[in-house]
Amino acid sequence: MSAGYRFAFDGDEIDAEPGQSIAAALIAAGHRSWRSTRGRGEPRGAFCGIGVCFDCLVTVNGRPNQRACVVEVGPGDRVERQEGTGRGHLDH
Repeated sequence: MSAGYRFAFDGDEIDAEPGQSIAAALIAAGHRSWRSTRGRGEPRGAFCGIGVCFDCLVTVNGRPNQRACVVEVGPGDRVERQEGTGRGHLDH
C-alpha cells in the first residue's frame, strides 16, 4: 500500500488509499457487510455502489446514515457499523 493512511472501523484499524471510498476500503480489508436492517437484523453492505440504494449505510465520526460507497474515507475517521436507521434513540 503506497502513501496510505488508517481509519478505525468498529475500533479496528483499517488501511485506506487516498481518495478511496469507505466501502472500497472495507471490502479490501475483507469486510462484506457493515449494516443490519431494522426489524430482521439482516446484514447489508455495498450493493449499487453509486449511492442510490442505502444498503451501505454507516456511521462516520458520529454521523449516522452515511453512504459508504460514495463517502471518501479520511485519515483518522471513526466508522461504525449501523443498525437499522442509525437513529435508535428516536425509535421509541
